[in-house]
Formats: sequence, C-alpha cells, structure tokens
Amino acid sequence: MSNLYERFAGCFPKDLDRPFLETPEGPALSYANVEAATALYGGYLLSLGVEPGDRVAVQVEKCPEAVLLYLATLRVGAVFLPLNTAYTGAEISYFLGDSKPRVVVCDPKTEDAVRPLGLEAGAAHVVTLGEDGSGSLPDGAATAQAMSGSVPRDADDLAAILYTSGTTGRSKGAMLSVENLWSNADTLRQYWGFTDQDVLLHALPIFHVHGLFVAINCVLASASKMLFLPKFDAKTVMELLPRATVMMGVPTFYTRLLGQDDFNADMCKNMRLFISGSAPLLSETWIEFESRIGHAILERYGMTETGMNTSNPLNGERIAGSVGPALPGVEIRVVDEAGKSVPVGEPGVLEVRGPNVFKGYWNMPEKTAEEFRVDGFFITGDIAKIDANDYVCIVGRSKDLIITGGYNVYPKEIEEVIDAMDGIVESAVIGVSDPDFGERVVAVVKSSGTPPDPKAMTTQLKTTLAGYKVPKDIFFVEALPRNVMGKVQKAELRKTYGG
Repeated sequence: MSNLYERFAGCFPKDLDRPFLETPEGPALSYANVEAATALYGGYLLSLGVEPGDRVAVQVEKCPEAVLLYLATLRVGAVFLPLNTAYTGAEISYFLGDSKPRVVVCDPKTEDAVRPLGLEAGAAHVVTLGEDGSGSLPDGAATAQAMSGSVPRDADDLAAILYTSGTTGRSKGAMLSVENLWSNADTLRQYWGFTDQDVLLHALPIFHVHGLFVAINCVLASASKMLFLPKFDAKTVMELLPRATVMMGVPTFYTRLLGQDDFNADMCKNMRLFISGSAPLLSETWIEFESRIGHAILERYGMTETGMNTSNPLNGERIAGSVGPALPGVEIRVVDEAGKSVPVGEPGVLEVRGPNVFKGYWNMPEKTAEEFRVDGFFITGDIAKIDANDYVCIVGRSKDLIITGGYNVYPKEIEEVIDAMDGIVESAVIGVSDPDFGERVVAVVKSSGTPPDPKAMTTQLKTTLAGYKVPKDIFFVEALPRNVMGKVQKAELRKTYGG
C-alpha cells in the first residue's frame, strides 16, 4: 500500500503512548491519539463525500488539530491543499476557483468571507477549525464513524498541492505525489540523523513545504517528538531549547535569537542540530552563531516543487554561504541558457532530477512542459555554482524571486496590482537586503501626476495582497531605468534603493 499516512504509521513507535506533539498550553498528543483522531477526522471527511483525489483546501491558524487534518486527508486518499493564512479574499478566490476543492476548511473568524468563495468555486462543504481547536470540523469528527485502515493509493497519486507564485502574476499549483513526499522525508530522516530520541522545536508555519513536509514529516518518519509553537517568539524558543535536540528555522529566526543578549551556548547544550532554509542565510549570521553558540548551522536548499534538493552534511564540513551537495538519490547540474553544462565553479541555472521532483503544475500542462528538460530535469530558475567538492552555492535567482522572512514573493504579481491603481503609470518591485527578513519588498513607482500618498497606497494594497507581499517602502521616480531593449534595469534599482 502506498497511502502516505500508512507509510508514516509504519514508522510509529511500538509504544503508541509515546508523545508526538506537545504545545506550551495543552496536553501532549501521543501517537495513539494521532491514530484515533485521524480515524475520526477521516471518517468525517468520508461522510462529507471526500473521495480519492479530491482536494481539501485549508486556511487555518497553526494548531495541533490542523496537523491531524493533514494526516486524515492523506489517510482518506485526498489531496491536502494548505493556504497561507495571510492570503486575502481575492487571492483565496483564485486558489479555490483553480483547484475546485470538495471541502474548504477555514477559521471560524473568516467563515463569513470564505464560505461564499468556497461555494462559488463548487465546494460541497465549507467547515471551520479555530486556533483553539474548536469549530464545525472537530465537532463533526467527534460524532463521526471512525474509519479503519487507509484508502489505498499508488506512489504516483497526488498527496498535496501547494501554490507557488509565478512571474506571470498567476500562482501555480505544484502537484506533489505520495512518492515525492515520502522519498524526501525518508532521505532527510537518514541524512540528518533523526531518531526516536529527537525532539524538534517547531516554530514554523505549516502552510508551506518547510514547516509542513520537512519538519513534520521528518518527525513522523522517525517516531520522534516535537514542541509545537503557534509562531516564532525568541523568548519562548530560548525557554524551550534546553528540552529540544533539533530546530528548523528561516534565517530570520537566527538573527532574532542573536539579537537577544541572554541567548547563550548553555541553553543549547542538548541541541545536536540547527537547520536553516527557505531563504539564503547570510555568512555573517552563520559565523556569529557558530562563534557565540558553538554550532555550525546546517543550511540546505529546496523548493515548493521539489522539497529538499541539497544539504550541508550532518557529519562533515558545513560551509557558510553554501547549501551543500545534492541529497542521496537527487541529481543536480548547472547549465547555461542553452542547457549545456558549465565548467566547475561557473554560475548557471540549477536543474534537478529525482523522486522528490513534483508531477507538474495543476491545470497548466504547457507551463509544466516549459519547466522540464526532455531528460526529466526540472529547471529551478535559480542561479548557482557547484565547486570541485560538489558543494552548491546559490548566487541569484533568474526569475526575480524575492524571499522575505522565508516567504516567496514574485514582483510581477505586486506590480500588476500597483499598476492598476489610479494615477500610476508603471512600477518595478525589487528585493533589497534586510538584516531581519533577509530581503524586504520595495516598490519603485512612476505616477502620471502628483504622486499619491505612500501610506494610502499601502493601505489599499493590504486589501488585495498578503501582508508579506506589500512593499515596506514605496519610492517615486520620473522614469524607471531601462536598457537598450527597453527592459527595466532592476539591478540599478537595487543599487539605488538597497541601502
């Protein structure tokens, strides 16, 4: 059987009373609780008519019940579709209209706004799940007939769809199969040395690959435990570090910890591994952390479409500014624009092939075909160099992707919204260096007359875009710099406004 939940369940400890998840406020969930609760949640989903391959779209706050819903969705053979809690109504309308979910799960606080969007998209049911574990979903599960076993699935069947922004302004649904997720989880478990004695400090959101698939799936595949925080808070993290052995975070986590005067090596004495991803980790941060705490942060590289591709080694040299060699079973190469391999140490487009690479983009066969070579390599769009020891260094992004606080932002999406505003001729959105978020979003705008008030623009943008996409700064210019081909020279804008 290739049902992903069954694969994880096969890794559960013999003693199912061992803890799986613990929150600061509530009682711990044991693996026995996971088995029982997912049977009830799964039974309720089945009662709602969910069939294999149906999408279950979820926009809820981070809570233990959301993890149970994820696992129950896998158990019934459906496709889990997590949505960022910062997405606005306009964004949610697009995702639901594109994915056509059978069931939509939202926060009780947003039900009035989400319900009509779900019904308009053809969802049969819109149910709720609150941050405190309340809502019509857990209420329905409490009285549902518990399912037994899991719905059979094949390795190539879809297990999840995650939307990733695109340079065209339209988000793309990356289709991830049972094998994509399982192979990556099993590889990372072994490569990073996870055992049932580990305790993962989990402060990441669970609507993207890092917090959901990398973190939680590693715990499930190793029968370990996690300390589950609703969000990152430096003081709370420092209090819990003595009880943890592993922490996964975005670079912002580490810069904020280093910003605490009382953050020290003693509170990390039980830690065996700090992992960073979702955005480039500055070498300065890596060096300062090792000097102060005595741990070399393990940086790795992945994407929504592929899960993890490369990683610095658990045992071996970890290099600041490098994301390490390819993971076992994953092939990588660096090529020029014609697809020809470049010499060692030369920059080029990074391409990847392996069991972790997604099946394609939902309802976008043409876009899928564009992103794959005929030999099966996926074109990441990231610019990288590979040294003589096979260590990879990401040096840029050919598609203008901005990564702010670990979240992906594509300028085109924001530019289209700004350009549609009254009095705006055109805009260029760039990412500039930021000590806290890694990069911050900046808009450079040309207006048709007197420039509008930046604060008013920001307020308007927040009604359409998720908060992390809204530019932190808006600058007005007489004209945007262009090259001889008429293309806006964003490199020049970064030099001008990157200070």
